[in-house]
Amino acid sequence: MDFIRYAERSAALVNAELPDEEALRAHLADRSWLHRSVVEGDVESLQVFRSELRAVFEASDVDDVSLVVSTLNDLLARHPVTPMISDHDPDDLHMHVANRAASVAELLIGEALMGLANLVCDLGATRLGICSEARCDHVFVDTSPNQSRRYCSDRCSSRANVAAFRARQKAASAS
Repeated sequence: MDFIRYAERSAALVNAELPDEEALRAHLADRSWLHRSVVEGDVESLQVFRSELRAVFEASDVDDVSLVVSTLNDLLARHPVTPMISDHDPDDLHMHVANRAASVAELLIGEALMGLANLVCDLGATRLGICSEARCDHVFVDTSPNQSRRYCSDRCSSRANVAAFRARQKAASAS
């Protein structure tokens, strides 16, 4: 299992707009084999889960380690994960977080929880954040060596830097 990738997918899930099955399929663009398994109940389950999962990112963003851990533990208790060894490629046995009978929602929830739980244990509970760009509320996973990430994307980082530069230029010309 690539837990960093699962943690990053959890951030993408929180940031995704999922009003219907088509939006969920679009979110799963790089995993086309899941498209035919998407059902309406998946969308509703994921909408509820996304708001619950966002609380983990919010707690981490304000360095509330205890709340990160307790919220993740509550979510893990409510959404038990059943890891399974995958043998679809006998030369590359690896772990999946749900068995083949799991729904798409159960699979995504399991990946998100296992990814975040392992990230928190391996890198610390303050590696999740909310974008610092004033017009953005997306979440992100910070795997930088010095835990310095502040923005969800290069686009938001550039936007914030341009706004700060313009504000300094305006202040300088006003004096």
